[in-house]
Amino acid sequence: MTNSFHDQVIGILPKLRVQALALTRNRAAAEDLVQDAVCNALAAQNSFAPGTNFAAWMHRILRNRFISDLRKKRDTTDIDDMPASFLAINAPHEDRIVLKDLDAALARLPDDQREALVLGVLEGMSYQELADIAGCAVGTAKSRVFRARRQLEAWMTGEEHVGDERLKTQTSALRRKLSQKNRQNGLNTSIGV
Repeated sequence: MTNSFHDQVIGILPKLRVQALALTRNRAAAEDLVQDAVCNALAAQNSFAPGTNFAAWMHRILRNRFISDLRKKRDTTDIDDMPASFLAINAPHEDRIVLKDLDAALARLPDDQREALVLGVLEGMSYQELADIAGCAVGTAKSRVFRARRQLEAWMTGEEHVGDERLKTQTSALRRKLSQKNRQNGLNTSIGV
């Protein structure tokens, strides 16, 4: 079991690095987090039940370690330490700007949504795997990915919040109704919101 366990740990390292980078947004902190999670997993390898989902078990250990570290520090993470390889592409200037905007938008997402989006979209994990890792229901995992995608789309198209357009539309409709009602009652007042 030990060799098989170690082989599984080595095989999952690239995915753990992606998850750690999504959580920490700092390459050095991500590497430290992966190392700590692997140490925790090696120390607890006897508690792993063979035949169960090893990847979900490892991702859960990493996520729990991240949360524990956050609780200890209560510091903010420096998002300026983005890995150069993330933006190192041969693309026109506009594409690099869009990638920087996308990275900034990803950094603004709540941690749970960013993690679900990165693991679900970039890593191709199923909603069930996301739910196992996050310790939530499958519907919650789906909702996190959906909300993250919607919010990113809103930010990338220039809207500040997803609900802003709906609020503007509702406000305009309310103004029209009140204006019609005032005209019917013979009132000539304007409403400014």
